[in-house]
Amino acid sequence: MAVSEKWVSLCSLVLLVLFVGAMAREQPDVSASKNVETQKLQSSNDSSMAVTRLEEVGALNEQHVVADPDNVASMVEMSIKNSTERRNLGFFSCSTGNPIDDCWRCDPRWHFNRKRLADCGIGFGRNAIGGRDGRFYIVTDSGDDDPVNPRPGTLRHAVIQDEPLWIVFKQDMAIQLKQELIMNSFKTIDGRGVNVHIANGGCITIQFVTNVIIHGLHIHDCKPTGNAMVRSSPSHYGWRTMADGDAVSIFGSSHVWVDHNSLSNCADGLVDAVMGSTAITISNNYFTHHNEVMLLGHSDSYVRDKQMQVTIAYNHFGEGLIQRMPRCRHGYFHVVNNDYTHWEMYAIGGSGNPTINSQGNRYLAPTNPFAKEVTKRVETSESQWKSWNWRSEGDLMLNGAYFTASGAGASASYARASSLGAKSSSMVASITAGAGALPCRRDRQC
Repeated sequence: MAVSEKWVSLCSLVLLVLFVGAMAREQPDVSASKNVETQKLQSSNDSSMAVTRLEEVGALNEQHVVADPDNVASMVEMSIKNSTERRNLGFFSCSTGNPIDDCWRCDPRWHFNRKRLADCGIGFGRNAIGGRDGRFYIVTDSGDDDPVNPRPGTLRHAVIQDEPLWIVFKQDMAIQLKQELIMNSFKTIDGRGVNVHIANGGCITIQFVTNVIIHGLHIHDCKPTGNAMVRSSPSHYGWRTMADGDAVSIFGSSHVWVDHNSLSNCADGLVDAVMGSTAITISNNYFTHHNEVMLLGHSDSYVRDKQMQVTIAYNHFGEGLIQRMPRCRHGYFHVVNNDYTHWEMYAIGGSGNPTINSQGNRYLAPTNPFAKEVTKRVETSESQWKSWNWRSEGDLMLNGAYFTASGAGASASYARASSLGAKSSSMVASITAGAGALPCRRDRQC
């Protein structure tokens, strides 16, 4: 968003004051107010219908480049934090090079402009608007006593509604779900400003719906649930067989954005997308302490996943991870500007002839001399996989890491696996410094 002349003049004046103060050997108390004007959000003509026909999911083939916003004021006011944690952004927190964060985190009044987040998406899931065009729903009750008839004020009651909703939380909460949380279309779960954990029970299921944003949650220790009745909308509930215990399960859905969550230690995957799902972005998440991190594609025989397009950007794959970051089948996968600091078996794998476009990532291999390879073709002979289009472009390989490329590099194939402009791998540390659920507080930059 361009900065108005008014703000440019204000910033110039502040810089002048700083200069004069320095000349006078004084220490003035200067703070620059940064009230960022947000655009009015347009209403949607059709925001309540769940998409259940997978044939209508359109392929997103064009490359999408998101430029950094021009924010002069951010060069004046510096966010100084004493924390030494990895997520500490330090100085100039609005100039991380992360286009998602630089889109909304500069605003100290972000909590009054929450829905701006929906306009900050990138990659194949960039058109996911979630509950942008609906009202706010405040979760006041952490309970989940009845998955068929959830109480108003609970997270389950919020996510099953037919109309668009932007769901926020009144206070810190630890939510233990009796059964999987079945989302309805056009919903945003926004955990910013509070500390919300979904743990030690069922977790999130996005099945046969569209336009869902999951942001700012701690999701961990998810358990298999099922063989029970569970409500999925105000007018429908049904029998659910056993769920695997994924943190976030995306099944036959489109336009999904999973951003700035901390995920770990679940019974199955941390984020799985299967059965014709597409138009997905998985960004800014912090993954730790898990075996099979991410599965994208149902099976080698399920060719409907050939339409799948997933962007995996700006995530930190951290301590205690073993494999599948991600494991891909059939579709088109853009793996861009992620920080891989831990794996025990491999980082990126696949079968069923997926196209994998790895750009600008940082791969730090483990000390194990037999686990230096970033890539793994799963249960496939070289005679088959040598024609698959897997490429590494601008990746930083550390501690002996290496990427085994393959394929002829057909431009049309990589065009379908390109969703944004990659930054230099030298910027990965700053781009991913805020990965995971953020410790946002009101009236200050997040």
